[in-house]
Amino acid sequence: MVRLPLTPAEAERGQRLGALLRRARGERSMLETALDARVSPETLRKIESGRVATPAFPTVAAIADVLGLSLDDVWAEINQQERGVEPDSPRRSAREWLAS
Repeated sequence: MVRLPLTPAEAERGQRLGALLRRARGERSMLETALDARVSPETLRKIESGRVATPAFPTVAAIADVLGLSLDDVWAEINQQERGVEPDSPRRSAREWLAS
């Protein structure tokens, strides 16, 4: 299977997803999180580091569920800069969830 190169927007989105998951995981270990989500620790590490910028939807859904993130919040967070929304926007986001 040949993978097409990522666009700059896809790479940036992958970086934002990884950062969001790292923040949401907090002090919880990567191993514990990965096992609870039924993904390999290596997969979680690659997603969090941005090396896998376009992970499969079920993988993202499982990790988000374990971390208590809604998929709506994840989607809004990783796509906000593409829509011109500033990161400190007053709208409800995963960032607010992480701060509470």
